[in-house]
Amino acid sequence: MSTDNERERDEEAARLPDRLGEERLAAPIRRTGMFGTTTTGDTSGFGRLQVRGSAPVSSQRPFTDPDDPRTADFDRVADDLEAALGDAAGAVERVEVSRGEITFHVRREALPELCRILRDDPALRYELCLGVTGVHFPEQEGRELHAVYHLRSITHNSEIRVSTTCPDTDRHIPSIVSVYPTNDWHEREAWDFFGIVFDGHPALTRIQMPDDWHGHPQRKDYPLGGIPVEYRGATVPPPDQRRSYT
Repeated sequence: MSTDNERERDEEAARLPDRLGEERLAAPIRRTGMFGTTTTGDTSGFGRLQVRGSAPVSSQRPFTDPDDPRTADFDRVADDLEAALGDAAGAVERVEVSRGEITFHVRREALPELCRILRDDPALRYELCLGVTGVHFPEQEGRELHAVYHLRSITHNSEIRVSTTCPDTDRHIPSIVSVYPTNDWHEREAWDFFGIVFDGHPALTRIQMPDDWHGHPQRKDYPLGGIPVEYRGATVPPPDQRRSYT
């Protein structure tokens, strides 16, 4: 027979989609439409899209879900990291658990030391950084650019995500090449596509785009542009120059 606590947990879990939907609909609208269109009749079908903002997600303990084996060591990792950081535990701003994955959101100035602890502490031993990628959220004022790292512990067979942010007006994040040398190429790619400046990187140059390329093409505010294509005597313009039908 279920206990009262178990029933409450089950009821809360059943209501979770409704609650999240209500919170989402109550959030302010950050952007409408898609692809830069200004009418509701664009051929993409996204003319009536409403993109709403939301507060940063912060999960509450316990992080381990007994019904999801992927989360089995989340509480242990969080505890061991907190113990290893000691007085610097404030470096972790929040912890997010979603879809069987755990993300530690950290202050950018604390990133190199935190990564060094994750690599060297015997209880953690995240020996491998699988790289860094950038994410651009123009609507998140003051933290528009995110750098996201995936770390794997071969010793403990565990994987976590570390994320940090910087504002668009100060696009600097410390490099962690000194901790994970293989991040050399990944930081160059994130700089190339998103414009994140990784301070301390040994040679922060473009890796995909030509050296004289202007801008960073995977940012959300980068113009769609494109090259006009000729087809059977007609010209197909770039996406941002195509007309919308009303």
